[in-house]
Amino acid sequence: MGSGLRGNRRASPLERASGEGGTVVTLVAYAEATSCAQGESLRFIVARGPARASASRAAAGSAAVASQGQLVGRVTVRDAVDGRTVLRAAVSGGSWVLDVPRDWRSSLYRAVFRPGRGEASEVWFVVRPAEDGPRARVLLSVPFATWQAYNRSGVPGEGLYWTEDPARAARVSFDRPGGGPPPERWEEGLMRWLRAHGPDVDYCSNLDLHLDPRALLPYRLLVVNGHDEYWSWEMRDRVEGFVRAGGNLAVFGANTAWWQMRLEDEGRTMVCYRDAAADPMAELAPELTTVEWSSDPVNRPENSLTGLSFRTGAGCWGPSMELMRREAYTVAFAGHWVFEGTGLADGDTFARGGLGYETDAADLEFTDGVPTATGRDGTPASLAVLATADLRHWDRYGQGGWAVLGVFESGAGTVFNAGTVNWGAALGDPVVDRITGNVLTRLSAPAAPGRWTALGSAPGALALAGTGPWIFAALADGTLGVRSADAHNRRLRPAGPAPDVVALAAPREATVGGPLALYAADRQGRLLARPPYPEAADWQVLDRCPDGTVALAVCDGRFYALDHDGVLWSAPQSARPDGSPRSWRRFAPPAALRALTAVNGRLYAIGGRDDMLLQRLPEPGGRWQELGPAHNVLTLGGQAGRLLGLDPNGTLLRRSVLTSKPTD
Repeated sequence: MGSGLRGNRRASPLERASGEGGTVVTLVAYAEATSCAQGESLRFIVARGPARASASRAAAGSAAVASQGQLVGRVTVRDAVDGRTVLRAAVSGGSWVLDVPRDWRSSLYRAVFRPGRGEASEVWFVVRPAEDGPRARVLLSVPFATWQAYNRSGVPGEGLYWTEDPARAARVSFDRPGGGPPPERWEEGLMRWLRAHGPDVDYCSNLDLHLDPRALLPYRLLVVNGHDEYWSWEMRDRVEGFVRAGGNLAVFGANTAWWQMRLEDEGRTMVCYRDAAADPMAELAPELTTVEWSSDPVNRPENSLTGLSFRTGAGCWGPSMELMRREAYTVAFAGHWVFEGTGLADGDTFARGGLGYETDAADLEFTDGVPTATGRDGTPASLAVLATADLRHWDRYGQGGWAVLGVFESGAGTVFNAGTVNWGAALGDPVVDRITGNVLTRLSAPAAPGRWTALGSAPGALALAGTGPWIFAALADGTLGVRSADAHNRRLRPAGPAPDVVALAAPREATVGGPLALYAADRQGRLLARPPYPEAADWQVLDRCPDGTVALAVCDGRFYALDHDGVLWSAPQSARPDGSPRSWRRFAPPAALRALTAVNGRLYAIGGRDDMLLQRLPEPGGRWQELGPAHNVLTLGGQAGRLLGLDPNGTLLRRSVLTSKPTD
């Protein structure tokens, strides 16, 4: 974000020890890449920095300039996650080559050159796994582009900041000292937590997502951490394609993908004009213009990637930054798998101290106290709002807005977003630890499309059916409930009477003689229909159902009814021209079935000796095939190509009809 601050760095003990009595010529350095693989080499360019005072002539005698003027000094390389020293070496001349051993773990590293002078003498880099080596299931991206964007902030012509300062640079190079993490170390908390708690992760520079089209291929989960503000078009394409194809994305950060940037010179120059009128690319390829992703002429809101946006988020900057530690999330959907094992209930608070310094959110509206995303800002329709924080009072300190924690599905993959840069600061709170573990465990596991996911609560529901954007439920009190089919924790609202209704069904589409309607069977054995809209309406009696009907489905222009003996019956959906009753025929012999629905031209049921979810084509003589355990689901429905279910606690559930998805 344009108003982010980088604070003052404290001098190291060596720097504080320097005083008068001589001078030491310091070393400054940068690496020729932000990452390298195990077993490869990384070259560092070393240059003479400004002289500093030395406490003694002996120190001056060991300065960075030998008698012939050659640069000399030392370098220490540490694993930046756990602080372990992995190498100490002498440095001479204008460059130093690090030959990375194959047994160094994939991690973030820091090389410190001495005699040194602050950030200019520190070089941060990632060691990636060897091309032919084993891989973890999780890849963690380090935001080098954002770090470089803040390098030399406010220096005319040398830094991308400040955002609208006429003297700001539009192009900055990675071939210069600096460009490490800010003093707040937003990314450090999660990296250290992962090292202690797992799962194992591989590291990459976020530039690798641009430079290497295959960077994501071996992984189940990409983790974006902290403050990852600058993304190229290629990065977005690859990450979004990865998720649509069945990979997953977990964002433990915020202000994510706020600016579009371009990389030139084989990734060594970052371009970000922040002004379409100044960017020559606006005339050649408008979609690549370096402005906010949501701005014209790009018009590709970042929430289509992340689910959330800083446009509706909040920021707490400068001297007021410490005030962010007062804030906490409020649970909006405790029944969701993200909160499993936390013991939280709707309305509870958690993650105090973990919100800020910038947060991402969605355009929200509240119905019956439940926050839902409107989608007006580009937020995906499948986003489930799991927790919120009202931070509109932050307008006194920076930007007022909201923080949202949510999850959504994109193609075959899932995206989780914690909605805050400072998530890592709250790790150590058992609730935040459990949420983090739930996300990493579920999203890094092999693809398992048969999982049921909670959509909300449907107390008293006896039967389900989905049609269009709506889910209908016949309730035990004789009424019909309806809610949107989105992923929010919505309540059922009244949609009219449904006296004695025991089964509901809706076709995928209308057929000749078979209108698109909400159909029902009641305890009197009547076949009923009403318009498939949320407004209250009367039921029309169409015909009779088989005696003892307990479940109903509509598929391929035919009704299917399951009776209490497990016999499956079938009749045409269209009425007879002469108005005579439909002829129900036995379609399948008795079986231990207790639920029935239809999705995408197939019948689905629950039954069998082991209480399995079953499916079959609606062909005479067909056989039921097992899809896996039903997991205590009591009744079934269908909606938009998915199965709906109810568990014994009245939780409304949803799952894919697929039994396999692309895996690693």
